[in-house]
Amino acid sequence: MTAEEARELSDLIGDIYDAALDRDRWLGVLECTCRYVDGVTSVLISQDTAMSAQFHYSWGDDPEYTKSYNETYIKLNPALVPFIVHAQTDDVIALSDVMPYDEFLASRFYKEWARPQGYIDTVHATLNKTSMSYAAVAVARHERQGLVDDQARRRMRLLAPHFRRAVEVGKVLSLHKVEAAALADTLDGLATATFLVDADSCIVHANKQALAMLAEGKVVRAAARRLAAANPETDRALREVFAAAGAGDAAVGINGIAVPLITRDGDRHVAHVLPLTSGARKQAGTEYSAVAAVFVRKADLELTHPVNALAESYKLTPAELRVLMTIVQVGGVPEVALVLGVSVPTVKTQLRHVFEKTGTNRQADLVKLVVAYMSPLAGSSSCTVGGP
Repeated sequence: MTAEEARELSDLIGDIYDAALDRDRWLGVLECTCRYVDGVTSVLISQDTAMSAQFHYSWGDDPEYTKSYNETYIKLNPALVPFIVHAQTDDVIALSDVMPYDEFLASRFYKEWARPQGYIDTVHATLNKTSMSYAAVAVARHERQGLVDDQARRRMRLLAPHFRRAVEVGKVLSLHKVEAAALADTLDGLATATFLVDADSCIVHANKQALAMLAEGKVVRAAARRLAAANPETDRALREVFAAAGAGDAAVGINGIAVPLITRDGDRHVAHVLPLTSGARKQAGTEYSAVAAVFVRKADLELTHPVNALAESYKLTPAELRVLMTIVQVGGVPEVALVLGVSVPTVKTQLRHVFEKTGTNRQADLVKLVVAYMSPLAGSSSCTVGGP
């Protein structure tokens, strides 16, 4: 990495963390992300298997095309289900990682929605994943920029952990701006246990929920005013993040994304750390001699994606799974062939294999099968949409 890129990266990381407290900064962050990764448009988006999408923030997109995506083309996007199934939290992936690229180019989605805008590829960093949905920061590549390359992947990997931390903190805080003089009052009003700590891990402020967590002593404890994990095995990682926060945003790296805090009886919590030593947050940290704000909450249960479970249960190939899900979303064989950009005989062959493997013989039965796997009552899957 050149010195110029290092400065650009450091400034961008600081802007990402500032956006956690001031949401008006997200558009500028996405614009700078586009320049850094080398793309034409960038979005913070969440999508789910119910074929709905929410563009939380976007830069460089055409509003009319964004509207048409939500209304029509999300159902025709051949990469949507593969992204939701295969993308894991913290993954950085491009189109070619989830489906054959030539099939994407042959799809109706590409011909009618992506190609008119000049989009040929996207690189996604997954920020949150549930059994039914995922949230990501995505950068689209134009024809003049070419397909996602190693440099684009590398740069997105450098940004991904910081986006994830900022989004998680932003969800916890849920406010427009935090002024330095009001930071403690703001933290006291949160339902999440929140601490302000200095570089030596000493607690300089704790809200009501944090004090209750300390009194219980199962997740975290205070030893000579120092915030520590109750489990010695995870305490070292927590202390390292606090020490790094004193050196600024870039120094925290990926270690503070989600520091796991596991109690002796197996309960899982997670600590998200927001550095307070750089950018617009520096004044807030100085006001309380704090280097970081720490948010501790119960960890969400990670569940197997129902579509992935369906594919594993019936040994469906990726091509067969795409045909199955498109049948459910779109309808008949001719329509599926048009959407996927393959021939009708090819769809019929793959559909016959799906019938054989699932023990069904009607498209209506396939719809019922998928609905059964999707239903939260049919297993342990959740329909909650995760997003920034």
